[in-house]
Amino acid sequence: MTTLASGTAASNADKDDLARDALTVLQPGFTGTTAPDWLLRRLGEGLNSVGLFGRNIVSPGQLAALTAQLRAERDDVLVAIDEEGGDVTRLEVRTGSSYPGNHALGAVDDVDLTREVASALGRRLAACGVNLNWAPSADVNSNPGNPVIGVRSFGADTDLVARHTAAYVTGLQSAGVAACTKHFPGHGDTAVDSHHALPRIDADLPVLQARELAPFRAAIAAGTRAVMSAHILVPALDPDRPATLSRRILTGLLREELGYEGLIVTDGMEMQAIAATYGIERGSVLAIAAGADAICVGGGLADDETVRRLRDALVSAVRTGELAEERLADAAARVRALARWTSAASARDARGAGAANGTEDGNREDDAAGIGLTAARRALRVTSSAPYVPLDGAPYVAALTPVANIAVGDETPWGVAAELARLVPGTETGGFTGDDAAARVLAAAGSRRIVAVVRDEHRHPWMATALDTLLAARPDTVVVEMGVPQAPPRGAPHIATYGAARVCGRAAAEVIAGA
Repeated sequence: MTTLASGTAASNADKDDLARDALTVLQPGFTGTTAPDWLLRRLGEGLNSVGLFGRNIVSPGQLAALTAQLRAERDDVLVAIDEEGGDVTRLEVRTGSSYPGNHALGAVDDVDLTREVASALGRRLAACGVNLNWAPSADVNSNPGNPVIGVRSFGADTDLVARHTAAYVTGLQSAGVAACTKHFPGHGDTAVDSHHALPRIDADLPVLQARELAPFRAAIAAGTRAVMSAHILVPALDPDRPATLSRRILTGLLREELGYEGLIVTDGMEMQAIAATYGIERGSVLAIAAGADAICVGGGLADDETVRRLRDALVSAVRTGELAEERLADAAARVRALARWTSAASARDARGAGAANGTEDGNREDDAAGIGLTAARRALRVTSSAPYVPLDGAPYVAALTPVANIAVGDETPWGVAAELARLVPGTETGGFTGDDAAARVLAAAGSRRIVAVVRDEHRHPWMATALDTLLAARPDTVVVEMGVPQAPPRGAPHIATYGAARVCGRAAAEVIAGA
């Protein structure tokens, strides 16, 4: 009888440990600006990570209170965020970022500046209680038609991307925030957005080794604490499974060949590249079995039911033998190891950095007047066939607006209108799309000088046609390209900002206004 009781207790303990490990490897999201009860309960049960998105953030003070609420339940919680700066911002989702993104930093090509920008961003995250950033993007934007990477990449040159990736990792982690370099083994040569379907890269192995993998080698050498996998099929590496689910890629290539020892995080498992092909439960089991350590989910699925489903799927897979218990335990141990690193870094830096003090506006304007705006101004490229004729009155800003990709989202404002209106009162603006965009712009602008703002003109034929019409009718039109500047420059002048962050818009507005 005693033996039976002891065996039952041991069995229950094993069951509890298995469920705890399964919770530990999840990185879920939630809705709202305070932590819901179910999330706090899961933290008590073993959940070790939480992902934040724009929907969770109103101000620096509110964010600091939220992360403090999470740490009151679990002091070593990993609080993750997708804060690339530039076009992809969660801290400033409603205003636009105070920091230019990767493409602008690559255009400047000053690794000290990149390191300084990443460090400033890291300090802001740390002050708000965020200690894991799903950034930087180390993708080489070798396909200029790429619909999801674009200005999120430092550029199309491998060596440039590698050195700036390393600088970004170093800068971010100097602030005690773990970098999560993405999207391994490289998402730059795709023509499909993995939020919608499964992309495929058909480059051969020598090209992949020399191009896609070089920035990740640089990030590993720089000590990146985490790497995020891509939901892409790369037949030269694995003809059967996308990288997130591939043991050949995550264990064979990343762990064994490249010698990476840190945390491997999946991209969002609710993205259609996985959810529509394998489903999130089976996809999560396959990812952990392949070598991933943490399952990112919560951008679109953000509830307790999702956490329960994934926990139960992992536990069931161990019990049926589909997933080795040792592999799940190893993954959970890597999550806890990163949590210990961030806790130690936070304790070390707290003496000098202090914490967010609840100030609603934080230091956004201070940053905008500092390193972020400095970098955006340096990135600007102005081309004109004749000397620029300054404005003689308030202009009309026409934003030729493409559909935003999911990573960027449609909440974040972009363009130059708001910043130009501060410098030139009376500035008006409108958004336009489609084949009749130019006619509608001309009708709306009247006699006012037109500032046409575009994003990736080379990817949108309707946009190029609209610019042709506008420039033929109004040769003094100023063109501002806020995407990847692949199309030939035209306009009076043509201003390339290399990204649509708020500070990029401000830098362009200063040129237009002659400030």
